[in-house]
Amino acid sequence: MPAQRGQQILSSESVTEGHPDKICDQISDAILDATLARTPYGRVACESAIKSDENQHWVAVFGEITPRPSVAEVESIVRRTLRDIGYVDVAYGTSSDEVRVEVLLSGQSADIALGVDKALEAKEGDIEDDLDTGAGDQGMMFGYASDETEELMPLPIVLAHRITRRLAEVRKSGELPWMRPDGKSQVSVEYHDGIPTRVDTIVVSSQHAPEIDSKEINDAVADLVINRVVPGQLLDPGTRHFVNPTGRFVVGGPFGDAGLTGRKIIVDSYGGLARHGGGAFSGKDPTKVDRSGAYAARWVAKNVVAAGLAKRCELQLAYAIGVARPVSIAVETFGTENVSPEAIADAIDEVFDLRPAAIIRDLDLRRPIYQATASYGHFGRVDLDVRWEDTDRAAALARAAGL
Repeated sequence: MPAQRGQQILSSESVTEGHPDKICDQISDAILDATLARTPYGRVACESAIKSDENQHWVAVFGEITPRPSVAEVESIVRRTLRDIGYVDVAYGTSSDEVRVEVLLSGQSADIALGVDKALEAKEGDIEDDLDTGAGDQGMMFGYASDETEELMPLPIVLAHRITRRLAEVRKSGELPWMRPDGKSQVSVEYHDGIPTRVDTIVVSSQHAPEIDSKEINDAVADLVINRVVPGQLLDPGTRHFVNPTGRFVVGGPFGDAGLTGRKIIVDSYGGLARHGGGAFSGKDPTKVDRSGAYAARWVAKNVVAAGLAKRCELQLAYAIGVARPVSIAVETFGTENVSPEAIADAIDEVFDLRPAAIIRDLDLRRPIYQATASYGHFGRVDLDVRWEDTDRAAALARAAGL
């Protein structure tokens, strides 16, 4: 994301937990959680897909899991996840009772395990502690933080997530009983010289029962959703609202659109206001640096901002499969730094150990904590016990950077 100058409008979207792709993220992470609850050192690379039509409702679960769960356990997790989301009637797009579950799982490849179990550096005698596991894949991951919100996240994605979370709340509480699980939001924020000043546009699409007219939907979403979670000082007479802009959203869920794990990576991260390495998070155990590396990068970036070293920070990490230490670390502060970028980079190197095993240890990633992250974003989640949102290294970073 380039340095922000002058006036610009930046947008981010979110989806509800009932969106077909998010269903699959939650199923994959629920299976991951079940594996880690049974075996904290389990290896999981689990994908899910979902689709319905007039005659059948189908979920597929496939991938590599060690140790492999039984088909019955996977089927139970799928049905429970659908039920918890609210898919209990085929009229909504699928049903936890009607869905047919197909399972195709094998164990982790022995060739992949060879590099994960012991890193190249350990084999060559360059690691002298027990943090000697290698990265589970190659790739680059980005972390980002900004001081524009309390969560140290970009405002557009924070507001978009608040809206979709609120859609689920009013549906599940019965406050809006005609609302159904599928939905989306999009928020466009006007910035002046990098500072958010107002909300320009809000788009909300919410699946609904067929008998509800569009005026009732518009009024209810405005009153019980938007006005409850978007601060009034950000709204003005020029703020545009689009609620179900097609005019009707009855056909939804897996009937309206197929779902697949890992297709909402921008929703999961920073809403497009920072770069993304391309790797999805859900369904992957923490030896996969797509997940743990991205969490570590967020942790570092957030601590940089919390330490006052910069107002905005984006960190890129890159790994090679079977190698413990990152092959590159790059810091971008967009001209907002309070000390030199070189001092920030040196402080990060001094304060953080970014080998996968150290990340797993420091962020306590072998816990079954992941299904809750699969909806409403993985970052800025002050509502969850996730350590990558801690700012516990901020003071050490400030000292190391000489601030």
